[in-house]
Amino acid sequence: MMNADMDAVDAENQVELEEKTGLINQVLELPHTLEDLSARVDAVKEENLKLKSENQVLGQYIESLMSASSVFQTTDTKSKRK
Repeated sequence: MMNADMDAVDAENQVELEEKTGLINQVLELPHTLEDLSARVDAVKEENLKLKSENQVLGQYIESLMSASSVFQTTDTKSKRK
């Protein structure tokens, strides 16, 4: 009877040890995950700025095309934007 009790306690301790080891590994991985997420945020911000700049250039190009075209001469694009 004593052997069976000790085996049960050993099995419980083994399960606890495995759970603790798993949690420790997860905690140790968190800084790497945070670094990866931070790098991704920086990359997305950089891409966003690039796209905003490209959109601004395209907007200016379209405005200049519209002002040069006789079709859009009667349209007041400045007052409609606000």
